Amino acid sequence: MYLGIDLGTSSVKAVLIDQDGEVAVTASSPLEVSHPHARWSEQDPASWWKATENAVQEVLRAADRAGIDRRRVAAIGLSGQMHGATLLDSADRVLRPAILWNDGRSDVECAELERVPDFRRITGNLAMPGFTAPKIAWVRKHEPEIFERIAKVLLPKDYLRLLMTGDYVTDASDAAGTLWLDVSKRQWSDAMLAATGLDRSHMPEVLEGSQPGGRLRRDVAERWGLNTVPVAAGGGDNAAGAVGVGIVSHGQAMLSLGTSGVYFAVSDGFRASPETAVHSFCHALPDTWHLMSVMLNAASCLDFTARLTGYADVPSLLADGEAAGLRDDGPVFLPYLTGERTPHNDAHARGSFTGLGPATSRADFVNATLEGVGLGLLDGLLAVESTGLVSSDITVIGGGSRSAYWTQMLADILGKPLTLRSGGEVGPALGAARLAHLAAEPGATLRDVCPMPARLAVREPDAARHAYFREKRHPLFRRLYQQLKPIFSDVVNGADIRPS
Repeated sequence: MYLGIDLGTSSVKAVLIDQDGEVAVTASSPLEVSHPHARWSEQDPASWWKATENAVQEVLRAADRAGIDRRRVAAIGLSGQMHGATLLDSADRVLRPAILWNDGRSDVECAELERVPDFRRITGNLAMPGFTAPKIAWVRKHEPEIFERIAKVLLPKDYLRLLMTGDYVTDASDAAGTLWLDVSKRQWSDAMLAATGLDRSHMPEVLEGSQPGGRLRRDVAERWGLNTVPVAAGGGDNAAGAVGVGIVSHGQAMLSLGTSGVYFAVSDGFRASPETAVHSFCHALPDTWHLMSVMLNAASCLDFTARLTGYADVPSLLADGEAAGLRDDGPVFLPYLTGERTPHNDAHARGSFTGLGPATSRADFVNATLEGVGLGLLDGLLAVESTGLVSSDITVIGGGSRSAYWTQMLADILGKPLTLRSGGEVGPALGAARLAHLAAEPGATLRDVCPMPARLAVREPDAARHAYFREKRHPLFRRLYQQLKPIFSDVVNGADIRPS
């Protein structure tokens, strides 16, 4: 058996799979995010560990009830939200709350990092506030007493690994999202570390995701009722999610509908397109890379609209939206609740509903939200395809994939077949478990361990609907962003509108 642990933004998920890759049991434990100031997004790393303990113990108790001997667990894999800055002192004490991937405070520091010679060649990316390096530059400038005490900077899942194994280790896919990695060489860049006042002593060792990254500490193993098994280096959440649904070879692609929205396409070599705000990262497997477009708010927009319009939960929101249907003259939603990455790289962008009228209903808000997220995903897909990396079939995963209504709408918007596969709702935890399998059995092949799961359904795009979205709604969606962009900064920062 192989245990996968995924440290997400809203919960920690654990999954146990067998030797054939079949999911035996799953469990999760919720997390909360703190927003102490505008554009700030933080979590207490202690809450990650508490939620991890809860999820692991729950999944192991479920295994016990199913008659599965927990001592059969041969390895553990880790996945997690990328880019988070977990700052430790020389005694491994956490110095401040972790700054998360959707934090937007460090836009000034991003502009400063862009002036580092060969910045885009080394990193393959634009400097964005979500990445780790500008966060540290912000701490160096605004919290110098904390910066001076930094002994190690760990990504979220690698903080869990430290508590599990005592080792400072990361993997190439997660490290690529820091802006400290030379992405083509898959190792730390001394020049980029120096630009934020750090050096390699502050960094964990970089391994491939399928390599062992330490062994479970004896005290943790005894508490969990496991052997001191290897813990795989693992992967960032999107790379691990791709491994989980067999997106491991050049040209394969995946759409992830989680808190954020991600279009992920695999490449057999390093390529980059920073001018389009496409992310160029290492995959969690050796000698493999990927391009990725990221929108910061995807399924999270459904929670927002449910709260705004008084729905009890997202399922009731979706049911109402489907019953009413999408009106061609309905309102337009910009999904930039906490800024946006691809293609705008705009930390000040904000959401809006435009085109409201006396007859606008709750269901119109729902459908505008579903459509707006889809149009944002279309922006990202077109940005990736501008590099020449084009995929004809896309696997869709994440919580949003459970809605047949929304996934059909997305297929129509993108103009691509969307394939749903078994295990897709499990997400990155399944990929983490598969990486654990590879780490425990060096002779195991990708064909054996990482096949595409069984196809459950295919959402074929409707040609007429796609033409409508591409020719009518998408140009309007883009024009609205450009027209509202000049006022976003005033909205975020609270423009002084008092008369002079």
